[in-house]
This record gives sequence, C-alpha cells and structure tokens, in this order.
Amino acid sequence: MARCGRWAGSLLLSLLSAPLLAGCTDDPDTAGSAAEPAPSTAATTEPTTEATTQPTTKATTKATTQPTTKATTGATKATGPPPRSVSLLASGDVLLHSGTWETAQADASRRGGTGLDFKPMFADVAPVVRSADLAICHLETPLAPPGGPFASYPVFSVPPQVAPALRETGYDACTTASNHSIDQGYDGLVRTLRTLDRARIPHDGTARSAGERRRPLVVDVDGVRIALMSYTYGTNGIPLPTGQPWSVPLIDPEQIVADAAAARRNGAEVVVVALHFGSEYVTAPDEYQTDVVNRITRSPDIDLVYGHHAHTVQPIDRVHGTWVAYGLGNFIAQQETFRPYTYRGATVRFQLTEPAAQGRAGRFEVSDVAYLPTLITRYDAADPRMRVLDVAAALDDPATPTVLVPELEATLADVRAAVLALDAGRIDPDVRVHLLQR
Repeated sequence: MARCGRWAGSLLLSLLSAPLLAGCTDDPDTAGSAAEPAPSTAATTEPTTEATTQPTTKATTKATTQPTTKATTGATKATGPPPRSVSLLASGDVLLHSGTWETAQADASRRGGTGLDFKPMFADVAPVVRSADLAICHLETPLAPPGGPFASYPVFSVPPQVAPALRETGYDACTTASNHSIDQGYDGLVRTLRTLDRARIPHDGTARSAGERRRPLVVDVDGVRIALMSYTYGTNGIPLPTGQPWSVPLIDPEQIVADAAAARRNGAEVVVVALHFGSEYVTAPDEYQTDVVNRITRSPDIDLVYGHHAHTVQPIDRVHGTWVAYGLGNFIAQQETFRPYTYRGATVRFQLTEPAAQGRAGRFEVSDVAYLPTLITRYDAADPRMRVLDVAAALDDPATPTVLVPELEATLADVRAAVLALDAGRIDPDVRVHLLQR
C-alpha cells in the first residue's frame, strides 16, 4: 500500500537568512577536472559464486505490508482482480562531505539539541519518497562510529546519524556497493551494514560473509517479491580485503545475469539491478556503461536497471525492452561549486504493473516513469543550512527566496534535458515519461 506523507510547512522559509549560493570550501569527490576514464571490463571480475536468494525479514516498513486492497476490491468472477501494480523510487548518491555534517550539527543546535540531525536536510523531498511503495537510497560512503572521527574526500568515513534520517525520510532499502565501499577497510564495511541494520534499513551490495553475498535482498512490496542487486565498477584501486573477495560485488555482466536468474528461481517476481559506474561529471553514458547495460538487459530475468557514480544526471532509455536510468546524479553531496550539475539530481519513480495478458502473470513491466528534479543548496560556513529541495515544489512555493529561483529554473531545465536526451518520452506510447509533481 502506498504511503502518503505530509509536507511539514515551508522549509524554504528557514533558508531566507542564508546566503544560498555561497562558495563551497570542501574537497570534491574526485581529483582533477577531467572526466574519469571509463573503467575497463578487465578490472571488474566478480569473485563470487552463483547467487541464491531468500526473502528478507529485515524490511519492516511498508515494503512488508499485506497485499494492497487495490488488487482485490471490486473484483468479480466475470472480470477478475485488476493487475497488481507497485511503485519503486530510486535516488542518487548519498555522498556526505563535511559541510553536510556541519549543517546537521547546526540543525540539531537550532532545535535546542546536541549531536547531528540530518532530517531537516531531507525533509523537503520526504513527501515524495514516502509516497512510493518501495523507496531505495544509495549510501556511497562507509559510516564511522557515532563520535567519529569523520573524514571527507578522498577517503570517506561519515556520520552514522544519517542512517536513521534516511529511514525517517521514507527510504525502505539502500544499496551500498561503490568505489568507496572499503575506504575504511573491512571493519568499516561491517560497521556500515550493522548501522543500517540498527536503523532498520535493509540493504544490498557489500556483504559481511559469502552467504550474505549469495543472498540478494528480496522485499515483499504489497505482495510482490522484488529482488534488489547492487554492484560497483571498482574500489578506487584499494584491494578487496584478503580472504574476503565477496565483500564488494564488482560488475561482471555474466555474474549479474546469473544472480538475476537465481533470484527469479527463488521466487522474485521483479529483479532490479543498481550499478555504480560511468564517467564522472559526464551527462552521456560512456562506452563501458552502454556495454554493460547491453549485455545484462538481454536477460529475461532483469526488469529494471539504474545507476549512480557520475555525480550528474544521465538519460533514461529502454534497452532490449528493459528500462534503464543510466545515472541519477547526487542526492546529497558538497562538491565543487564550479560544477553546478553536481548539486542537481533526479529521483525517479517507476510504476511496475503485472500485464493483464493471459500467460504473463508474475512478470511485471514498467507502465509509468516519473522523475523528480532535486537541488542541493550550497554550503555557507557562517550559517550551514544545506537542503535537498524538490525543485518543482520550490518553484511553486511563494516563500521561495528570489535569489534561489534562477538556480531552480536551471536545475529543472538541465535535469529534464538530461533525462530525455535519448528521447525516453517517445520510446513507448503506452509508457509516459514525465515530471513527478506532488
């Protein structure tokens, strides 16, 4: 059953006193100004055996609720129940730099508390996140102990207080495979997954054991079993932990296809693949991305593919009949201000519907694609108030500061252009690709 959320007042009013477009003083997520070369497929050998799956018992949010009444009400012997349908929402990189936790500290202080409070940072997009049947975040960096020490670029160790804030925002699951997965070694990887467990956020990607690696996350969403599988192109040259090659799943198209088939054999009705790949700061998918996607979408077992890592929004397309969102950009980050596109993201909601055609029960197809442009407001050391804004809602809000409007308008135009660069809106007349508005 889809959740509904309430927009808790105008967050933008809290931004009026902040110089929203102040310069960024933190390090970027990557060195140099040139785009990262496409990784070679030779460097992405998957070290694990063929995966098998089992239903997760960790998902206790709406992703594990009983089947929706939509699928049973009004049904008659003559017509039968309507097709089952669920919505899946995915966001880009959760990439915390020091300005984000300085903001969280300031927000906690503003509320008369101590510690770090990330919830206000994400509150503006929470209504949209909560409205999805299954909402998925991507935690790119390892989590530190609660008291730190915290570290930003280039070797991350970020506040664990972000995990309960993501849960409160409405995220039901999170992917964790990225080039930063072992920035803090195997111990940091384990600590990250334990923190997500304590926050009641199911996860897929990095693993604490070979057995965990072989069992991709499967969640029950209104009676529909959805498998989520997460992979990365590499780990920034850091070797995988000795004796633990299964700890970070590396992109290997043959292994991904085998994992998807195993998930399907074990009862998954929908298989979703999340890939951390691509050339940073480039809006077009590179040759490596298109090659991987071309190979895995030939599998009849994979229903949806989406990506992150480029730190900019990339196109939506359909390849061999499978919908692909190549890159969702950053959900939250604090990168170089001369790259404004790193402050822009796309949260995409896919409606997955079981076709009514005879003989196709249990196989779901994308029936609607909606994208939400988001904007990260800039860091100001004098008054840290970084926020992730729902761009369309902010433009409609009369309380939006005038100084912010040009950046919002530019974000809306740029995200729309990137998403539709491969004419996603014309791929299928029966699938609408459109702006997501609450």
